[in-house]
Amino acid sequence: MTTLLFLPSATQGWRWLRIAADGAIGAGDGLPADTGDDAVVAVAPADAVTLHWADLPARSPAQATAAARLLVAEASATPIGELHVAAGDEGEDGSGGERPIAVVALGAMAGWLAELAVHGIDPVAMVPAPLLLPRPDDGYVRGTIAGTALVRSRTTGFADEARLTEMVVGDAPMATLDRAALDTALVAAVAALPLDLRQGPFARRRRIGIDWALIRRLALLGAAILAVTLAIDLVRIAKYAFGADALEARADALGRTGLARGETVTDVDRQLDERLAGVRGPGLGFSTTVAAVYAAVRATPGTELTSLEFQSNGALRIGVGAARESLPTDLKRALEAAGFTVTAGTFQSANGRVTGEMTVSRS
Repeated sequence: MTTLLFLPSATQGWRWLRIAADGAIGAGDGLPADTGDDAVVAVAPADAVTLHWADLPARSPAQATAAARLLVAEASATPIGELHVAAGDEGEDGSGGERPIAVVALGAMAGWLAELAVHGIDPVAMVPAPLLLPRPDDGYVRGTIAGTALVRSRTTGFADEARLTEMVVGDAPMATLDRAALDTALVAAVAALPLDLRQGPFARRRRIGIDWALIRRLALLGAAILAVTLAIDLVRIAKYAFGADALEARADALGRTGLARGETVTDVDRQLDERLAGVRGPGLGFSTTVAAVYAAVRATPGTELTSLEFQSNGALRIGVGAARESLPTDLKRALEAAGFTVTAGTFQSANGRVTGEMTVSRS
């Protein structure tokens, strides 16, 4: 259902027509008591809007309006900055040709919309009153809509005033529309408005509605994605934990094979360390210490081992024989350079040989 709300003019106040879906039309004076969910189309007074028709190419609305402003600027004595220009499309196929151009004062447009807003009305469109009449093939048509007499031709539209009408129409044919024809024209005009004054700075602002159902679906989807991501991380952590437990169990099993048969297992690592110490001996162990001593003896020509004793504390007591007095000192320094602590005893010289003992331990 659409409500045509006629804006007040100098000669009459508010009026309205309500067009139902079945074409039935109701009328009333003043503001409608309740527009409900009706689409409200404001109708501008004929004497406040100047209509022109011009050949405008089929461009975008912004380009068509810009071209219309250029044409109006040449034909109007009022500065173009004080006028609101709107271009319509009344062609049969929208391919261009003669298109209506409406010119109205900026102050008038702003005043109408402000007054409508005071009454809580935001019209979906605003149409000049003469364009509610059908566009004739030739001559003029006349009709009275909501108490206002209007005249229209293919390229003009204005309020029906006796002297003005006679001057404009001249000898051209004039047809007066009956009520049925006017009702048909109103239904057709509402279905496809030939021109909407709410363009440019006066265009209706679109209200951004919040689709709560969509927001809920997006929230559920986000929660599902988060839950799946968390589940993936938990599975990965569990996989790593199970893998670590399996490796630890395998290491324990391998460690048990290095213990003595029948030994009670309490701490595999500690028991393996104890067994290793028992096998190699305390300190760095017998083999490591002896190998280092033999390497030092080989690196010190003229020295030899005369005795070897591995003690329970991991120290190695060695007897050394040397051809010269300085060689035991050289051997001691070689062992210390290898990272051992060397304690030398008293060396004696007899029969051309120097002999004595050293204790070699881990630093």
